[in-house]
Amino acid sequence: MPGFPLFTRICRWFARLEQRQSVGYLAGAGDLAELERRMRALERHG
Repeated sequence: MPGFPLFTRICRWFARLEQRQSVGYLAGAGDLAELERRMRALERHG
């Protein structure tokens, strides 16, 4: 399929972007309790 490599690269790019955003969101927690709340929120809502 000719467009498959492009589609795969785009999917990977979005996955990396989402991961960076999640890590940034978690890194902004001020304490352990907030970090745990944020982790649960990501698990529930992605």
